[in-house]
Amino acid sequence: MKAVILAGGLGTRLQPYTTFLPKPMLPLGEKPILEHLVDWTRKNGVKSVVLCVSYLRKTIEDYFEDGKRFGVNIEYAISDKPLATAGQLKTAEEFIDDTFVCIYGDSIFNFSLRNMIKQHQKKKSFVTMSLNEYKTNLPYGVIETTKNGKVLSWNEKPEIKANVNMGCYVMEPEILKFIPKNKPFGMDDVIKKAMDRKKSVNSFLTKNGFTDIGNKTSYKKAYQEYIQKLGKI
Repeated sequence: MKAVILAGGLGTRLQPYTTFLPKPMLPLGEKPILEHLVDWTRKNGVKSVVLCVSYLRKTIEDYFEDGKRFGVNIEYAISDKPLATAGQLKTAEEFIDDTFVCIYGDSIFNFSLRNMIKQHQKKKSFVTMSLNEYKTNLPYGVIETTKNGKVLSWNEKPEIKANVNMGCYVMEPEILKFIPKNKPFGMDDVIKKAMDRKKSVNSFLTKNGFTDIGNKTSYKKAYQEYIQKLGKI
């Protein structure tokens, strides 16, 4: 089985950090984010990786080369322009001929990919999405009213819960037929397309989560948390 890692984004929300480094190559502890992802896939039994690269791709290619140094085999799918998540995935089509894993290159995961793959195979899913239970408190008092405006209740700064997409999927290769070539296309668009065509889209819910590194605030937080973990070793 192969893992396709989407590592071609511009990282605009992380500028100026990403002026000279692509976002997946930003350091987290002693190694870049992308190396953490490659290690995670290898430890979960996936030792063949396709890196979808574009922006500052030479930095990634020079660091990882063919992957032998990291205990995996690495191939490169190259685009010369931003293509959004599913558009990037489409560039890896020539490397995919069986069930595969697709991973966003700006998150760190901490759950059993092996179990997710097993569930996907057991349910004979077309796509399995990784979900995480997200909790947050609204910063306002929530007021429930009737249609004519009578106040029924006041709930001050309530906690809300939702299952959120973590950006790791197990997919069947036919999903690639739903993605236009050389055109920006979002992963939400392709998943909705699959559901419209009555394909089996299932979820893998985990409380062991993930760390999203999409902007400067989340990157700083992730870096501090990682340094604290190192201090406990």
